[in-house]
Amino acid sequence: MKPITYEHIKTCKQTGARLGKVHTPHGSFDTPTFMPVGTLATVKTISPEELKEMNANIILSNTYHLWLRPGQDIVKEAGGLHKFMNWDGAILTDSGGFQVFSLSDMREIKEEGVHFRNHLNGEKLFLSPEKAMHIQNALGSDIMMAFDECPPYPATYDYMKSSVERTSRWAERCLEAHQCPSDQGLFGIIQGGEYEELRKQSARNLASMDFPGYAIGGLSVGEPKDVMNRVLEFTTPLMPTNKPRYLMGVGSPDSLIDGAIRGIDMFDCVLPTRIARNGTCMTSNGRLVVRNAKYARDFGPIDENCDCHVCKNYSRAYIRHLVKCNETYGFRLTTYHNLYFLLKLMEQVRIAISEDRLGDFKEAFFEQYGFNQPNAKNF
Repeated sequence: MKPITYEHIKTCKQTGARLGKVHTPHGSFDTPTFMPVGTLATVKTISPEELKEMNANIILSNTYHLWLRPGQDIVKEAGGLHKFMNWDGAILTDSGGFQVFSLSDMREIKEEGVHFRNHLNGEKLFLSPEKAMHIQNALGSDIMMAFDECPPYPATYDYMKSSVERTSRWAERCLEAHQCPSDQGLFGIIQGGEYEELRKQSARNLASMDFPGYAIGGLSVGEPKDVMNRVLEFTTPLMPTNKPRYLMGVGSPDSLIDGAIRGIDMFDCVLPTRIARNGTCMTSNGRLVVRNAKYARDFGPIDENCDCHVCKNYSRAYIRHLVKCNETYGFRLTTYHNLYFLLKLMEQVRIAISEDRLGDFKEAFFEQYGFNQPNAKNF
């Protein structure tokens, strides 16, 4: 029995989006889905019990950060990441590659791996495909990610071609180094930037390795939304239809819907938790910055159309007061609401797919959210 399997349930006749279910050693989850990010074995300010209240069935944790603190050996000694953080649902760990390339200015890419400096104390570190597998095996996540190079945007064709070829070689090394094939599934990552030929090359190389799932990397890194959608349109059809498809680092409401329409099953992003700590909330009518002065005497909920615990019990005025005073509870409330909003949105997307009306749902949602308006503010 493979650790990760995908069950296709339905294809939306209106858009081609797909409804499915991913089965893991720690339970199953419906797709398309959004994964809350728990970088350091915690979704910031939110408890595992609250995540379950929101119907989150899979979360993401970060290999790089857990390697540095507390160290994979401590997590392994605790019984693995699930027991360490008291989460019995599925967990996906990224490989640490994105953090190596985004947090460290001093890095040297070689065939054996990447030499770089710890972003916390400047210590010299080295991360390779084998090391990334060793760390993730110790963490015990259900889904592991292959170690890949995360090239900058924009990048030249020649640089991207070399990067894609290296990522494919590293993917082979990850498969060879993976120690627990019966307990953990390993996903490959398709790279290639905005170049269709290179995306095809990357997808072809990785598909030949027969990973149990595939991710699209190198998007949501500064490119315009229309570029991301165009890349998805020619990349997603290259991916196996009987395995999960994961778009890394995407979490704005419009991109979740656009990604689902283009055949994506899984998404993750720090966006909802990060903006919550600045007092920014996602609502059915668009972005709401609750710290703004106009909400000082507004005793209505963050979103009158939301049925989350926060909107049922707390006012904009109260939450504004907490956020303005830097009270942790204020950030807990805005974070809870934002995560609930996205998880509920994905539930609505799944229902729309099941009823063959995702295109109509998108049109209505974009209209109410304000995406169709000139100079609309996104996140």
